[in-house]
Amino acid sequence: MSANWRPTTAEIDLVAFRANVASFVRLVSPAMVCAVVKADGYGHGAVPCAQAAVEAGASWLGVALVEEAVELREAGVEAPILVLSEFPDAAVDAVVRYGITPTVYSAHKIRLLSGAVPKSSKLCVHMKIDTGMHRVGAQPEQTLGLARMITGDARLELGGLFTHLAVADDPTNPYSDAQLATFNETIAAVRAEGIEPGILHSANSAGTLAHPAARFDMVRVGVSLYGNDPDITLPAATYGIELKPAMTLRSAVSHVKVLRAGERISYGLRYTFQRESVVATVPIGYADGLPRRYSSVGGEVLLHGRRCPIAGRVTMDQIMVDCGAPDSSAPVSVGDEVVLIGRQNDECVNAWEMAAKLDTIAYEITCGISKRVPRNYIDTGNRS
Repeated sequence: MSANWRPTTAEIDLVAFRANVASFVRLVSPAMVCAVVKADGYGHGAVPCAQAAVEAGASWLGVALVEEAVELREAGVEAPILVLSEFPDAAVDAVVRYGITPTVYSAHKIRLLSGAVPKSSKLCVHMKIDTGMHRVGAQPEQTLGLARMITGDARLELGGLFTHLAVADDPTNPYSDAQLATFNETIAAVRAEGIEPGILHSANSAGTLAHPAARFDMVRVGVSLYGNDPDITLPAATYGIELKPAMTLRSAVSHVKVLRAGERISYGLRYTFQRESVVATVPIGYADGLPRRYSSVGGEVLLHGRRCPIAGRVTMDQIMVDCGAPDSSAPVSVGDEVVLIGRQNDECVNAWEMAAKLDTIAYEITCGISKRVPRNYIDTGNRS
């Protein structure tokens, strides 16, 4: 592993992560929890989070790509792994070799899998039904025919049926109920043919919280396991879940200067100081996942336990922070901690606050923290 001399790190609290997983395990029991660790665990690190999720009671793991599932298997993760969309044809041998559970919704993929599974083996598959998200999935009227293909093949087993809710984060929207009605009708049609549909699942984080009827046999929880509400308008605390953010994004002051009133700073010189100010340079920028326009929408960091605005444009590798008028009682010094996401003393900037300013969602913020920011794992077992 290469050395990391820069103070910019993303600290991942696995104790908090496990607590979030355990809260959902208790909430949905006897249904199972599928911990979604796609996109490198929403930016938190797929392998450590997958291992921690299983330790905390998750029964399944969910990923978006076969490559992500292979990474988990090669790291020694043995729990069932579901790839949530159909796989590319070229990945079929890896699916079989690594014992990954694929999602299917086309006859072509079913035939491809059948040809790749050894005669003496059987591969479990889940089928995705498009009940209204209209992204991927079999149409409801296609489900029975595809289910017959799977159950009629000696090398395949129908391990589950699932769907995805489009507006679960809006509990007042009747569309989710309509989707669930379609899903239930499809399940009934499959069972009427004497076919056991296996594990039924439809709920993401928002669906798990706001739509108990969507829990079925398993829920697929993603963003909330990492300590973020599924939507800024849908706090998990409303449903009895106290989420603990798992990520703290921090750095440290690398340079300090004092600029006079009227001086301007950073590319374009668009930030003008209204009074003499201490300016701290911090080694983090848009190449690390801090959006370039964050400063123009009121982006702030925590320094000495107080909020300080980013001064001027975020650059590729660094930001400048307006620390206010010089204060000899609390001077800003090289090495002082700077928190961009997380808590410092009594102040907190969370991923949803940053997201709201940028007109996006917390998912994009944590997923966007780049690979050049080292992940530092904190655990009571001192595992890192």
